[in-house]
Amino acid sequence: MRGVEFGTGTQATFVPSDPPRDGVLALWGDGVAGDTAIELVLPAGKIFRRTKVDAALVPLSRAIPRLLTAEGDLSPAIAAWSAVAEAGVNLIARGRLLPAASPGGVDSWRVGPLDVADEEMLRGLAAALPPEAHALPLSGLKRIRLHSPESLIRAFWDATADVLVRTPAASVAAGGPAFAAAQPTLVGPDGAAWLAELSARQAQGAHLVLRMEVHEPEDPTAPEEEPTFEAVLAVRSAADPSLIVEAATLWDAPEAVLERMGEQVETQLLLGLRRGARAWAPLGRMLQSAAPTGLALEYDEVVDLLTHGDAALGGAGIEVQWPKDLFAGELKAKASATQTPGSVTGPEFTLKSLLRFRWRMSLGDEDLTDAEVTALAEAKRPLVRLRGKWVKVDARLIAKVRAHRAKKLSGAEALAAALTGELELDGEKVEFTAPSALTGLLQRIRESAAEPIEQPAELRATLRPYQKAGLAWLATMTGLGLGACLADDMGLGKTIQLISLHLHRRPRGEGPTLVLCPTSLLGNWEREFARFAPDIPVRRFHGGGRHLDDLAPDEVVLATYGVLRRDREALSEVDWGMIAADEAQHVKNPLSATAKELRKIPAAAKVALTGTPMENRLTELWSIIDWTTPGLLGSLDGFRRKVARPIERDRDAAATERLATTVRPFLLRRKKTDPDIAPELPRKTETDRFVPLTAEQTTLYEAVVRENLAMIRELDGVARRGQVLKLLTELKQICNHPAQYLKEPGVLHGRSGKLAAFEELLDVILDEGDSVLVFSQYVQLCRLLEKRLAERGLPTMLLSGSSTPKAREDMVARFQAGEVPVFLLSLKAGGVGLNLTKATHVIHYDRWWNPAVEDQATDRAYRIGQDRPVQVHRLIAEGTLEERIAKVLETKRGLADAVIGAGEDWITELSDDELADLVRLGGT
Repeated sequence: MRGVEFGTGTQATFVPSDPPRDGVLALWGDGVAGDTAIELVLPAGKIFRRTKVDAALVPLSRAIPRLLTAEGDLSPAIAAWSAVAEAGVNLIARGRLLPAASPGGVDSWRVGPLDVADEEMLRGLAAALPPEAHALPLSGLKRIRLHSPESLIRAFWDATADVLVRTPAASVAAGGPAFAAAQPTLVGPDGAAWLAELSARQAQGAHLVLRMEVHEPEDPTAPEEEPTFEAVLAVRSAADPSLIVEAATLWDAPEAVLERMGEQVETQLLLGLRRGARAWAPLGRMLQSAAPTGLALEYDEVVDLLTHGDAALGGAGIEVQWPKDLFAGELKAKASATQTPGSVTGPEFTLKSLLRFRWRMSLGDEDLTDAEVTALAEAKRPLVRLRGKWVKVDARLIAKVRAHRAKKLSGAEALAAALTGELELDGEKVEFTAPSALTGLLQRIRESAAEPIEQPAELRATLRPYQKAGLAWLATMTGLGLGACLADDMGLGKTIQLISLHLHRRPRGEGPTLVLCPTSLLGNWEREFARFAPDIPVRRFHGGGRHLDDLAPDEVVLATYGVLRRDREALSEVDWGMIAADEAQHVKNPLSATAKELRKIPAAAKVALTGTPMENRLTELWSIIDWTTPGLLGSLDGFRRKVARPIERDRDAAATERLATTVRPFLLRRKKTDPDIAPELPRKTETDRFVPLTAEQTTLYEAVVRENLAMIRELDGVARRGQVLKLLTELKQICNHPAQYLKEPGVLHGRSGKLAAFEELLDVILDEGDSVLVFSQYVQLCRLLEKRLAERGLPTMLLSGSSTPKAREDMVARFQAGEVPVFLLSLKAGGVGLNLTKATHVIHYDRWWNPAVEDQATDRAYRIGQDRPVQVHRLIAEGTLEERIAKVLETKRGLADAVIGAGEDWITELSDDELADLVRLGGT
């Protein structure tokens, strides 16, 4: 194998050749030491290009055994070609071999002929080949065209046949080198004539057909009378597949018909029967007859033919035909629910309400009666006569139906099943029919955003059209006693929509509203209520002396998540009309104390406000939705197994669509790029600025990589992941500035390429009279920048997690007033809840490696109220891991849109070689 192993990350593409026994597998990708170059078609961004790759050419004689025994953590391409090799060898073992000659007249072997089952298997294998496993372009064409997967598999099978047939003793047994010797042999004129004759015979051959007939009793009402079954033997012409002749009449057929069957039809019939008898034993009885024509079958034999024999005979090249109208439609189980007393759409309905579960069985489009279902269950036979037709009975399905007769569904389970049209029971999905009232409820939810609604008269603002739609949706959801997650992009006015909702619900006297938020946003909420709804009483439940005495029915209480953890019991004593969780990503961990305490506070309505309902994992989305709409997504463990893993690990499109369908009515997501919102905002320009490292940075970078990779190779498990994260942190700090990594207060100027680029960019921004936000995930780096800009006499402000709420409010006010043009912000502390529209530039000094978090920080400036274009600058150290990960982040943005998050954990799972390639210093 020239030192090449089939391992993780290795890709494979088959390269056919002529003669085919010289065919090879070209292994390319990670871990492959190439000894030649081949041209493949590989993705380059969003397009595909011809690409030269190094490859190791592995002779088939050596590759076939390795493919047949390949196991372990294989790449998709190797796994696919392993399956192809196994299928090819099985065909050869069954005698599917044909001699042939190459275009150059050289002897060769081919796999064939293929029957219907073989052709179906070929199509299945071709469909399963991943793109990188057949990325071989057709030569001689200007436009890129690939070999079809089927043609490559056929070429591989043919090459395999040619290799395996030629054993050391083959020439001796054959009496000559043609079709036996390992070396190519010209077939010559005699050989060519022989091959032509074989080909003609093959084209005129015949295939066996077994046609099932059912003979009904003369008196169907007589209980002792049962139908009888007969298998009628026939042959189908290979030259004219539409020509089928029963064996009983074959010898009396016209000469023209017999010619279409070929000269060897009798031999082929007998050989076919022998193959069939090995595949399905009852067929052996036909061989006892001098002129086999048919076979009477017992009931059990018919059942066996249905369940196993049909497929076995197909593999032996015998086609089984069943009467078209013999069987009724497929027996299916369907689920439905009926209401318990009370209206589903009324106030009595809650997500915990129980609905009566009911099974329905159907044949095709017709429902069966309870008596018919009972008859199927008691028959204890896999084939039952019902409504004049035969029904294939699935005993397991019937048992499941009877086992779940007493099941009840919660309102949340019924809602989820009604949304997807499916209900999962014992790991299987069955069709679900919701009661009419529940479908009416869903219709109201789906149309709620489009329902016209007047903004409250007390609101001192004019809502934009999309904000009115948001208010209508929130009013409908809370009015129905359902939860809601308003997941608009940052800056689109979630706060004013919640204020409008409180005013809309105020006349109903449903009780006070509790708003939970980070400490830094208490002042913002207080000011927004004072500005837009000054008549609403608002109190802070925060700090010393806080209390909940004498709450007004329409009062709003502002509390922090920290207070929630400490004073949950006091908050639970209030009969809240509504609870709103602002920046709801703070409860994204369902096992955290904050999330657990939040779930213990009762409320008539629950609203989550967040611009990032999912930052890293789908369980974060589960945590938020399970608070607003308990039970909709099932248990946390079940969600992880059935939803999160298939989507995050396997990119399961069907699971993604089911989740989106379930969540969509309860989560309203609008983006700034949406057509009806984009006109409300000015243009945003994003620029990546690649900067070189200084000599000092380069030396430090290489030393840290070398030292950490050596340690990582010796570790595994949690210790390895921790060391990888340490490596990433140190490299990011070196890319920022050596002083940050070395933790020294020394000279800053001239030591960092990124700092030099930052100062140049800042000079241009300030010369134009603009203001700028500068984000870094490191407070220490912000302090270094503050020090450097102070040396230059530039006024700055720095906001971090240690800033008090009062200081935070003062800094925001000063920046918005234009007193200080440069605002340095820690990404975690300043990335949410701030309105900084004075800024027209945003600089991300370093990358958070989560696009959602970066976008959220950018939205401090790019939000409703901004009337000037915003420019976003990202500083990236070229030739480092920052440049390589920047490419990955572009794909992560797309994944977030499909309910898949992005984080750094994926990096810790890379192999040692993959990690070394990621962090190496040099061009991409």
